Amino acid sequence: MHPDLEHDGPAVSRLGLGCMSMTGSYGPADPHEAAATLLEALDSGVTMFDTGDFYGDGANEELLGRTLAPHRDRVVLATKTGVRRTAGGLVPAGSPGYLRRACEASLRRLRTERIDLYYLARIDPAVPVEESVGALAELAAEGKVGRIGLSEVSAATLRRAHAVHPVSAVQTEYSLWERHVETGVLPAVRELGATLVAYSPLGRGLLTGAVHAGTRYEPGDFRATAPRYNGDDLKANLAIVEAVTRLADAKGATPAQIALAWLLTRGGDVIPIPGSSRRPHLRDNLGSLDLRLTAADLGAIDAAVPGTGARGARYGDHGIALIDR
Repeated sequence: MHPDLEHDGPAVSRLGLGCMSMTGSYGPADPHEAAATLLEALDSGVTMFDTGDFYGDGANEELLGRTLAPHRDRVVLATKTGVRRTAGGLVPAGSPGYLRRACEASLRRLRTERIDLYYLARIDPAVPVEESVGALAELAAEGKVGRIGLSEVSAATLRRAHAVHPVSAVQTEYSLWERHVETGVLPAVRELGATLVAYSPLGRGLLTGAVHAGTRYEPGDFRATAPRYNGDDLKANLAIVEAVTRLADAKGATPAQIALAWLLTRGGDVIPIPGSSRRPHLRDNLGSLDLRLTAADLGAIDAAVPGTGARGARYGDHGIALIDR
């Protein structure tokens, strides 16, 4: 089944592809392998590709533009804006003038005349969300943007934004160990007829079993600064990963496939976008589409994951201040 962005929106693949890691957010990346991964994803039936103008300072959008432009009619392009990268970290930038300039720059880098889904990545506390969404609505009226999305917002902010212009998608972190959206955001998304796009569905790689207590992150790896992926928090979270791995072994699957298959049971309006910059990881993730979890499997997963989910904050102090506004 192919879910829609909104009830009357374009059909997209059941799994999308998160592209942030293709330009180094988790350490060095191979651009040739990244391009090959994009093309293999497309040939495997993936249609939704997710990027952002602040991923690699535009390099991520340029990669997608170079690689996917010849196949534009088969692709749903999603990108994000509304933050600037500074020496101190990301800074919200939601003024109408900034958003218009950012959109024009993204269109050039993506080599397209229209962005299918354009997200406001973070809410700017200095700009009412109504003004920011109003600017995106103008871009939609001009045909430069197809659908409007928000990222990491509260249910209240989503409703305020939706009153200005329909919000087609909300992108936020959602995984079997990060379920905060279930108490407020996901019900609001469903009330408004939008789609929940789940980023980091594999716990930024931890739920794949690839990270261990002695893992040293590469230079530039985001996880080096987030509490959840370090110290005692990491040790506690690796116990969850071990439990999921045992469940996966019993199913003849990988931990990543279990994590993604679990998300796919949350509803047809939840679209996971696991990040992959290498073809073997992509193939492993796509295997989740053929994995069926029974009621007993789901019960075992719930028993393996504490009700509070993963231990530790998912961002450092600076990042935490930018989300759930």
